[in-house]
Amino acid sequence: MKIAIAGLGLIGGSLAKAIKKNTDYVVYGIDISEKTIAEALDEEVIDEAISSERLESCDLVIVALHPKATVDFILENRRFFKKGGIVIDCCGVKQSIVDAVEAELNECGVRFLGCHPMAGREFSGFAYSVDNLFETASFIITPTENTSPELVEQISKLALEIGFSKCVKSTPKEHDEIIAFTSQLAHVVSSAYVKSPTLEKQAGFSAGSFKDMTRVAKLNPDMWTQLFLMNREALTAELDNIIHELSRYRDCIAEDDEQTLHHLLAEGSRLKGKSNGF
Repeated sequence: MKIAIAGLGLIGGSLAKAIKKNTDYVVYGIDISEKTIAEALDEEVIDEAISSERLESCDLVIVALHPKATVDFILENRRFFKKGGIVIDCCGVKQSIVDAVEAELNECGVRFLGCHPMAGREFSGFAYSVDNLFETASFIITPTENTSPELVEQISKLALEIGFSKCVKSTPKEHDEIIAFTSQLAHVVSSAYVKSPTLEKQAGFSAGSFKDMTRVAKLNPDMWTQLFLMNREALTAELDNIIHELSRYRDCIAEDDEQTLHHLLAEGSRLKGKSNGF
């Protein structure tokens, strides 16, 4: 199989490394950074750098760019993709991406499947990409009524082949609703949490809980702004819920309501204890 990866940052670079490590597939690279392309070639992560015009020779194109850039790249190059070939994306939102590109690609005879590799690091760029980033990660696929079972099976098989621990199937809408809670909300809360004026005094007073709460505050604002706004309905609902819950904690603490506070804490501990996988 010939695979092209557009965008050799953390995710795209790690995918390229995982594919080269675990398969014999040919990997081509596309990136606006000549330095990144040179590094990928030097590390033999890609077999060759190609232009968009050569996408027609690729069986699979993986687009690993920011959300808006993903849509732009796919639409601008739709005439270059191989007829009968496959295009997948890696964005953390799905409905907006699928709505923007699926029909356009279908008209060109190109198959599209929205995907989301559930892995990341606090740092971005090819320099931080690794060949084992996905070893404990799930690979989410979001087929629609236009997606063939064969395509789902083919991409699921590839994901497991290159090291993902499991594949999870979802609709684009369900994906966005769940990811608003499991990922996006955590990034908003962490970003807000570090804005306390007490942050400047934390040295020597912080341990594991502080580290856990602040880890994802270090983010790429360009990408996360796009992700949040593309999923604003689901994320706003989650924010409304957590604001309501925080108000309950705040009120009982302010009012010295020991019984209610104990109940809220016990309830949170119980919910954490009954949940699997985190």
